[in-house]
Amino acid sequence: MKDPYVEKAKQMNYRCRSAFKLLEIDNKFHIIRPGEVILDIGAAPGSWTQVAVERANLSVFNKKFKGVIISVDVLPFEPIAGATALIRADITKLETVEKIKGLLGPRLANCILSDMAPNATGIKHLDHDSITNLCYHVLKLSSLISEDGGNILMKAWDGGNISKLEKEILKTYEIVRRIKPKSSRQDSAEIYLLGQHFKRQHVL
Repeated sequence: MKDPYVEKAKQMNYRCRSAFKLLEIDNKFHIIRPGEVILDIGAAPGSWTQVAVERANLSVFNKKFKGVIISVDVLPFEPIAGATALIRADITKLETVEKIKGLLGPRLANCILSDMAPNATGIKHLDHDSITNLCYHVLKLSSLISEDGGNILMKAWDGGNISKLEKEILKTYEIVRRIKPKSSRQDSAEIYLLGQHFKRQHVL
């Protein structure tokens, strides 16, 4: 009840406080740009998709840009205007990957976002392994559908697997950053891994 981001989310019509994590990261690193193709994985309830729609569909210097935003989750959620929703869709399944590729058509993704997390068991090492495994699925998908120079942002929980995961990200991205947004609860193990400048020639 005392969380200022919860109240701020209500005031700004975001579906949940997590919007401010993405806003903070994007304000600093500019990973979502007007007119680009954005894939939001683990989208429910939709606050990151709201941010992506706002920032990929912009008028800049009297030019109108319209991005392509696809939001995906295994959970049901109300679709966001301006985005295409894949509901009850699991990105670890081939059929979901094929649906995403079909929606993209000839285009490739400029930015892949994942705020996805497993249901926590409360057993720290098991939860850490579970979310790390999801990150590897997102990273594998990125190698299939990312545009050269693209970005990836994934939620993780800090722990022993992070350094290895960062090394894997560096195989296809020029830069990797470990980020703890101010809007992330400080007593949480939650961090975000940002890979920048996808190197498509490395996966062809």
